[in-house]
Amino acid sequence: MRRFDAAPVRTPDPPRYDAGVKRRVFFQAALSAAPILYGQPARRYKTALIGSGWWGMNILREALASGQCSAVALVDPDSSQIAKAQAEITKLSSDQPRVYKDYREMLAKERPDIAIVATPDHWHALPTIDAVKAGAHVYVEKPISHTIDEGKAMVKAARAADRVVQVGLHRRLTPHGLSGMEFLKSGKVGKVGMVRIFANASGGAGTRVPDSDPPAGLDWDLWLGPAPKRAYNKAIHPRGFRQFLDYANGTLGDWGVHWMDQVLWWTEETHPKTVYSTAGRMVRQDSTDAPDTQMVTYEFETFRCLWEQRHYAGEGAEKHLIGAYFYGTEGVFHLGYRDGWTFYPVKKGQPAIHVEPQLNQPDGQNIRELWADFMTAIEKRRKPVADIEVGHRATAASLLGMVSWRAGRSVRWDGQKCVGDPEANRLLRRAYRAPWKYPEA
Repeated sequence: MRRFDAAPVRTPDPPRYDAGVKRRVFFQAALSAAPILYGQPARRYKTALIGSGWWGMNILREALASGQCSAVALVDPDSSQIAKAQAEITKLSSDQPRVYKDYREMLAKERPDIAIVATPDHWHALPTIDAVKAGAHVYVEKPISHTIDEGKAMVKAARAADRVVQVGLHRRLTPHGLSGMEFLKSGKVGKVGMVRIFANASGGAGTRVPDSDPPAGLDWDLWLGPAPKRAYNKAIHPRGFRQFLDYANGTLGDWGVHWMDQVLWWTEETHPKTVYSTAGRMVRQDSTDAPDTQMVTYEFETFRCLWEQRHYAGEGAEKHLIGAYFYGTEGVFHLGYRDGWTFYPVKKGQPAIHVEPQLNQPDGQNIRELWADFMTAIEKRRKPVADIEVGHRATAASLLGMVSWRAGRSVRWDGQKCVGDPEANRLLRRAYRAPWKYPEA
């Protein structure tokens, strides 16, 4: 196997993957976003974190490390999470952020320059929209929304307010992701007719967790927000919400967005034309309600894309458990996560080509590079590499799999609506619990 090392902020030398001036210009533009970490800040941006848990702190940590941001506020209905976040911030900086349970009060009092939205999925839309209306630039985690029509409203609000909104698709600036995308676009894989994206994991049936009173310091009603009211369950919070459909969209809404974004980055097409999903709970018997097994077929004009997931069986039988396979006439290209990328040529005797991953810790991510691009976009008044519309397209494509599954049939998509299918279009949104109001695009 030939092995190439992916440099931190540049792809392998152009002669290896020379695909013409147009592609080189494309990747030079992308790589200009990958920062020299970090120069002297021109100013310090008042930064508020909405959602102070595990991943939110990963983001804020990089914001503080940039030297360009000061933490002025933490927002969370869970006081125990805020306490942990405060303790860490005092170790990292001299900042003394004020604490709030309700993001609306924070926006009114603090008027931050930047808001980080790192809440559960069902709380992404409203804080993002209200923050840009209040004048803040926003870094929002993926998926950008819990339902597709929320995403449309978020794009509209960002454009109307002329604010930079970066989506947490950090694989857009992962070094091996950049070099892998250049390799794909160079034509070395040949004509690609099929892509398979997947996120599989071992596991079993699990056990049910009974409902209980919420822990002291958690405003459970506010945590639920616009979602349906239900009793607290520790399997949901903290960190379990992704497998509960009232608050997220299972593995497809989580991992699927990352890999669908890679597919949409690679292709010239902006959205699938037809989507069909089958899914179910084949093994799980725990408290969650998201599918433990799901397959989605996406029909594009020039290729077909398959999504698959499972939450059971061992891991030893499969070479790669997460990523994207691009099947071309010249070979098979695997774009991975913690395993970099590998090209397996179709011609006998040719060695495989491999590039190792370069990820930051904790948790194997490239938030640092994405945050620096966000800051550059704010200062240069340009779109970031994971602009809100980029995030919306990846989110919408993924959530269409859930729409198809719920509708029980294939849906045709024109980029805005399900064609000739009023019932499926009703699944692009959901009723909000009062007094919260669904945002309109």
